[in-house]
Amino acid sequence: MTTRRWQLAHGRHLDLGPKSVVVGILNVTPDSFSDGGLFIAPEKAIAQARRMAEEGAAIIDIGGESTRPGFAPISAEKEQARVLPVIEALATSGEALISVDTYREATARRAVAAGAHIVNDVWGLQREPGIARVAAETGAGLIIMHTGRERQKLPDVIEDQLLFLSKSLEIARASNVAEDQIVLDAGFGFAKETTEENLDLMARFSELQALGFPLMAGTSRKRFIGGVTGREPAERAVGTAATSVILRLKGADLFRVHDVAINVDALAMADAMLAREKLSPGR
Repeated sequence: MTTRRWQLAHGRHLDLGPKSVVVGILNVTPDSFSDGGLFIAPEKAIAQARRMAEEGAAIIDIGGESTRPGFAPISAEKEQARVLPVIEALATSGEALISVDTYREATARRAVAAGAHIVNDVWGLQREPGIARVAAETGAGLIIMHTGRERQKLPDVIEDQLLFLSKSLEIARASNVAEDQIVLDAGFGFAKETTEENLDLMARFSELQALGFPLMAGTSRKRFIGGVTGREPAERAVGTAATSVILRLKGADLFRVHDVAINVDALAMADAMLAREKLSPGR
């Protein structure tokens, strides 16, 4: 598997390809769909981030506003009050790379100044295109996610991915974001209305490699996993790990998860198989 260097802010980088990268989800919110309120206090959020890093998360993705269906938007000031103290504390200690989960240019700029290395935009630069300028000016890694919210989707899941993400990439290029700063995320669960639509996206995930960028998978505890397993969100760790392995075999590089340890182990097995397969073609 080819190694690609992902350039990040503050002179950092991450090599993607031969080994799966686990991204730990840290929701500093009262209303996220599966862990809302658990880490709203900064000291609890910092402790959770350190726990996930010890379990093998290379990146901690910190969000201050819930993006679950029907979420209530908050002000940029409130979002920043939630995430910046956590980012500052983790940047000082250096346990892991830091990502900020935001679609707001102002929050992204302040987060990178506070020590974040990556900006993760669930609106794919199409809500506040200025996020692309932040990445270009700071050198931050940029995760561009597909969403079907607030627009008419194409009926074919991959055609819609290509349409949306191509527009996002045009915004990034117009702002002079370097290609080696960019990772793409298919946005499982974000206006993928049915279990079947998410499964179709997973089955055809390898087609997204045609875009030429590293890919992130964010299936953790999503409703479609419950649709298959019958489990409630907090009980979907095993189902999530299964999707992580499937998506690794279909070309995903990064995996955004709540339950770090089980996904680290599952992906280690997938990586070992891929490495062995490369050494023994045709056997």
